Amino acid sequence: MLFIVGLLIVFGSVVGGYAAPGGHLGVLFQPFEFIIIFGAALGTFVIANPLPIIMGTLKSVGPLLSGSKMKKASFVELLSMLFAVFKLAKSKGDLALESHIDKPHESALFGAYPGFVKNHHAVEFMCDNLRVFTLGGGNPHELEAVMDVELEALHVEQHAITSAVTTVSDAMPALGIVAAVLGVIHTMGSITEPPAVLGHLIGAALVGTFSGILMSYGLVAPIAKSLETTFATDALYLTCIKTGLIAHLQGYAPQVSIEFARKTLYGKLKPTFAEMEEALQKVQLP
Repeated sequence: MLFIVGLLIVFGSVVGGYAAPGGHLGVLFQPFEFIIIFGAALGTFVIANPLPIIMGTLKSVGPLLSGSKMKKASFVELLSMLFAVFKLAKSKGDLALESHIDKPHESALFGAYPGFVKNHHAVEFMCDNLRVFTLGGGNPHELEAVMDVELEALHVEQHAITSAVTTVSDAMPALGIVAAVLGVIHTMGSITEPPAVLGHLIGAALVGTFSGILMSYGLVAPIAKSLETTFATDALYLTCIKTGLIAHLQGYAPQVSIEFARKTLYGKLKPTFAEMEEALQKVQLP
């Protein structure tokens, strides 16, 4: 929603500021200039990136429009789920988790937390590392290092997507100049035309420069930044899981492990101690 509001503000301000003093909006509609700029921008995107990055970028359209789905309630649910897992492991042993991590989508333990179950990356990250615990991989420092590598790999993948969008943003002003130069070449071929015709042709050529700069700084660069922010929030969800798991492995009580995990959060995403106390009192084991 904020993405749409931002677009309306940017383009409304530019178009409104141009039209208010008497600018002719029809001059700004130059479809062939747009074909040159956007077609070349799409081409640079395809040339610069492998297919997985291209597909990943296309899949990011949804999160771009809706923003991150992570709210404070998402982290309250996550911490409650971690508490239930740790409490079950403490009372019945880590082996009691095997049936749940083997089939997480059929687990009564995880099923009580639908927001977590819908997060494919989080479920996979949680269950894979819990499986290591149950297999006897009990060195906290080694496991933390492995989880850090896994999180870094995800970060690299997400950074490649934002970098791909940023590359297009950086290219668009220059592509706008290309479109403008081609427009000037076309104008020079009509040099014998009356001034009114020449003025229209030159104005059309300048629309190329204008469009390239506006699309770069008013649309594509903000898209890259928005994706970066969304990815950072999603990564925080996994970091919270990692911190809780390491604390549990080190032998802390479930509530202490949850407190360690809560400390990794910040701002409006971070539930208070009192809010977590209330939420944890409602946790029930299957």
